[in-house]
Amino acid sequence: MRTYLLPLLPAIALLAACGDQNTKSPVTPPGAEKSAKTKVLEVGADVLQGKAPLRQLDIYLDGFHFYNGDLSGQMEAHHFGAKLNEDVIQSVIYDGNGKDAKIMGIEYIISRRLFEKLPAEEKKLWHSHSYEVKSGELVAPGLPDVAEHELMEQLASTYGKTFHTWHTDRDKELPLGTPLLMAGFTADGQIDTAMVGQRDRRMHVSMTEKRRQRADIQVPPVLPGANAWEKGEVRQLQVVNSAEPATRHHGH
Repeated sequence: MRTYLLPLLPAIALLAACGDQNTKSPVTPPGAEKSAKTKVLEVGADVLQGKAPLRQLDIYLDGFHFYNGDLSGQMEAHHFGAKLNEDVIQSVIYDGNGKDAKIMGIEYIISRRLFEKLPAEEKKLWHSHSYEVKSGELVAPGLPDVAEHELMEQLASTYGKTFHTWHTDRDKELPLGTPLLMAGFTADGQIDTAMVGQRDRRMHVSMTEKRRQRADIQVPPVLPGANAWEKGEVRQLQVVNSAEPATRHHGH
């Protein structure tokens, strides 16, 4: 963050909690209730075990994804992320922000500079964030407007690669099937406005107002290769039955 935001950091830490605990998970997995023994073990583990990686997840973003190549499959996604450096962010994605939230997947976010260096086939797995930011669709719940604006300026030119491992919009009990590549919206008319409206009312935000506030954010053109689904270049994992050992694939 820029130096003028430093005096705001204590207030930001307090206000960030305002965006939490207002979105319930739509999923209820089968299974027995936690036993007294399990609860005691959890309390002990919470006190005694270190959780350094989890404590680094200090960025909370709320936005929307759809299944790559299928605009009809849309869902809200709660991102809890950590900046590894100025060019890389890693996020865990949940279907809610309360204690009952289920992990849906992960997203890696990289800078424009790093995206430019990716192989052509690899780029087809990544989506741009410029529309998500400029449209007001992506929000940072609880942050003051000045801090959120600064964060969105940083995210506007980035690119994300997202896989969902639990498709909670349809699998209401257990994570079934293969992980699926997700994509981000790129233009007006794509996103389900009713879904956005529900989020906005629940979190007391306004996509329309956020769009107005971010009108001054300058975004460079989306680099070639990103959002490949728009050109019919859809990528998804497939199950392959083969006796041959699996090989690692790097997009070459």
